[in-house]
Amino acid sequence: MSDIIEITDFEDPKLDVYARTKEIQLLNRANPEDGIFIAESPKVVERALDAGYEPISILVEKRHVEGEAKQIIKRCGQIPVYTAEFDVLTKITGFKLTRGMLCAMHRRKFPSMREICENAKRIAVLEEVVNPTNIGAIFRSAAAMHMNAVLLTPACSNPLYRRAIRVSMGTVFQIPWTFVDNSVSWPEGGIQLLHKMGFKMAALALSGDSIRIDDPLLQKEEKLAILLGTEGDGLTSRTIADCDYTVKIPMSHGVDSLNVAAASAVAFWQLRKEK
Repeated sequence: MSDIIEITDFEDPKLDVYARTKEIQLLNRANPEDGIFIAESPKVVERALDAGYEPISILVEKRHVEGEAKQIIKRCGQIPVYTAEFDVLTKITGFKLTRGMLCAMHRRKFPSMREICENAKRIAVLEEVVNPTNIGAIFRSAAAMHMNAVLLTPACSNPLYRRAIRVSMGTVFQIPWTFVDNSVSWPEGGIQLLHKMGFKMAALALSGDSIRIDDPLLQKEEKLAILLGTEGDGLTSRTIADCDYTVKIPMSHGVDSLNVAAASAVAFWQLRKEK
């Protein structure tokens, strides 16, 4: 049974993880496996637990302790559960809690590229996508549209930032992902490793030699990596040059590009391989 603790002291150091510690500090870049992330809302916390992430503590609105959060609290075992009324929690955190619940959880060691990609047929590769909202939306599309894994270059925003987790609706816990291995350079080394694993590389970019995203050649590929670039500039010219295909989404009304999250949903759906 968890220890239910009524909040009486706003400055209690035990609440720092929710109220006063910046996400970059929680991330612990030097030792990511020793870092912490915050999952928000009962559904998202449940998905994290289902994926095997270990909870540290919970911050929950009082009315949910015996309501929507009850079964989740029970699943978490002997951890502190801090509780207060809605207005008090908003004062502590500085924002309104989604569905009245936050859970601090341990991060895990990143798997290798080979671990998440070797048995995949369709993967998304994100190059320097820095907006956590876009990261979360891309993960949600990847999970819904039959991607088997997501690979991120080192400059990408971390998928376990609170906003990315929330926007993804917890799908960051449902689809395998990792960053490009530290021992591998990007793009040359990373693309070379994916080629060795049998992937053809499809870069979403506007160029003179782009093929349409509904070109039958793409669907016939047994293993395909779909590359999406940073907001605004897109993929680097070096990355595009190393890819097997340059792919465009045909558009009308003079529109020349989509937000990277919107483009990902179109691309994942069109290029999916369900079996």
